[in-house]
Amino acid sequence: MFGGAGLWADDVMFALITRDVIYLKADDESIAAFEAEACTPFSYTTKNGRHTLTSYWRLPERLYDDPEELAVWARRALGVARAKAVGKKAAGKKAGGQARSAAKAGVNSKRAKTTKTAAKKAARSAAKKTTRKAAKKTTRKAAERTATANVGQKKFDRIALGCERRTILP
Repeated sequence: MFGGAGLWADDVMFALITRDVIYLKADDESIAAFEAEACTPFSYTTKNGRHTLTSYWRLPERLYDDPEELAVWARRALGVARAKAVGKKAAGKKAGGQARSAAKAGVNSKRAKTTKTAAKKAARSAAKKTTRKAAKKTTRKAAERTATANVGQKKFDRIALGCERRTILP
C-alpha cells in the first residue's frame, strides 16, 4: 500500500509508520491541532504525481519525548478511526437497504441504479476488510519486522509495542 506499517487497535487502523515517521488518523476537528504544531499530512509520490491523504497527519516531534501527551494524541486518533469505521458501516447498511427496497418495488430509476452500485461497493469494501483482517493476522510478524526496520528499534518499542501492551491506549 504505502511501504510502511499500520498501527491497529480494536480492528481499526489509527496510525501508520513510514520513512521513520508516525502519522496519526485525523478528522476535521483534530486537524487544527496538527496545524497548530506545524505538522503536515501524509503524502507519497507515484508515477502519476504526488498524492496527499489528509486523514493521516505527522506526529509532532515533541511527543516522542512526552509519553503522557503522546497517549492523549493516540487516544484521539483511535477515537477518530473508530468514528469513521462506524460511519462507513452505517453508510453501507443504508445504501444496501435502499437498493433492496428499490429492487423490490421494481423501480428502474437512475437513483435506484446508483444506490445498487453503492450497495455493491459497500459489499466489496466489507469483503476487502474481512480479507485484510485475515491477512493482518497472518502477517503481523512481518509487519512488526517492517516497522522495526523503518522506524528503528527504539521508536518502535516505545510506540508500536506500547500499543500492543495497552500502555498508550485505554
